[in-house]
Amino acid sequence: MQNFSLNFIKGRGIIKLEFLRETNQRQPVLLIGGKRVGIVGLGNIGLEVAKRLEAFGCNILYNSRKKKPFVSYPFFPDVCELSADSDVLVICCGLNAQTHHMINKKVLLALGREGVIVNVGRGAIIDEKEMVQCLVRGEIGGAVLDVFENEPHVPKELFALDNVVLSPHHAGLTPECFTALRELVVGNLEAFFSNKPLLSQVENN
Repeated sequence: MQNFSLNFIKGRGIIKLEFLRETNQRQPVLLIGGKRVGIVGLGNIGLEVAKRLEAFGCNILYNSRKKKPFVSYPFFPDVCELSADSDVLVICCGLNAQTHHMINKKVLLALGREGVIVNVGRGAIIDEKEMVQCLVRGEIGGAVLDVFENEPHVPKELFALDNVVLSPHHAGLTPECFTALRELVVGNLEAFFSNKPLLSQVENN
């Protein structure tokens, strides 16, 4: 399973691997186990990502607005330094004035030629034009993108790259997700009308 994980992430896909098997060709694959994974935004989503990656033996690093006292993962206040120390960079934070184009050319180049970037946050957190150029020039190793800067428009260059995996912003469109969302809405309404703390209060700071 680990053999397929990052290999699939880098866009090589099962069909291509089957072709290689049938023709007795061999090429190196990447293991996700033991990789250094930098998570940008260690909120609820980032923490769930970290838990799953730990099961593969990944070394978790993170950047967030503040250091989290309840986790032992190394904290990087500078996202560029986090990128330089990571094999895979996963974007899980929200989009605001501070995070818009936070993943710029400098951060991407710090990730390096073997590095993979994964975005399940918001498209505009990454400077998409710079990311496309870095991918085309081979300055980063690959990308897995569920979100895009100008949805539903996707840069046409990405479709031609075999080290890119694209999905149409539907990572959360599962029956389980909708059930959890419905329960959260009902729970928040019950808490509000009972003058109790909300289950998912959004802070404005």
